[in-house]
Amino acid sequence: MDSKTPYIASLTREPFMYYEMKITAKLLEEGLSEEEAIEKIFKENLYQYPTERSLKMRARACIKRLNALGDEELVSWIINRPLDISRQVCLYAMMKDSRLIWEFMITVIGEKYRTCNFSYSRMDLNVFFTRLQEQNDTVASWSDSTINKLKSVLGSLLKENGYIDKTNSKSLNEVLLDYKLKDKIIENGDATCLPAFNYFE
Repeated sequence: MDSKTPYIASLTREPFMYYEMKITAKLLEEGLSEEEAIEKIFKENLYQYPTERSLKMRARACIKRLNALGDEELVSWIINRPLDISRQVCLYAMMKDSRLIWEFMITVIGEKYRTCNFSYSRMDLNVFFTRLQEQNDTVASWSDSTINKLKSVLGSLLKENGYIDKTNSKSLNEVLLDYKLKDKIIENGDATCLPAFNYFE
């Protein structure tokens, strides 16, 4: 992840979206263009949202994450591999697409695994954001409500991927990285993010 990549707060409207990612990946694998996939998702409300307002925005966000993988085989894994591995690929895509997620997963979660410190609380989120606000003017300009929504997105992300059992958990679970995904991550030049998946060479 390039240190010049800007921090963006759109995650408040674009959380983990696992099922949306899976639906979108399937449409692209079937041969639809990105715009055709977005239109189909919108017209048929494939995400089954109660209102159509955020359909196109989230479909575009899913496509952006799938493109961030830069690997058609990984996109196909989201559809065709078991749930836990499919989710790991989606988490990797989210990390590739968002500097905020990338840094949180490596500097907070990865560091805890590296030091065998399995304690976890909202304090970890608070410290992470305080440090970012001190270091970056963009993050410093975000409102308290935006920061709180982002904390909520990160908590849900950890829960959906098995890192914690509930959003108010006090400890991290040991996650196991799929060995084929590990090889792909290394192939892509992203070995620095392996600690986020509790993997150390």
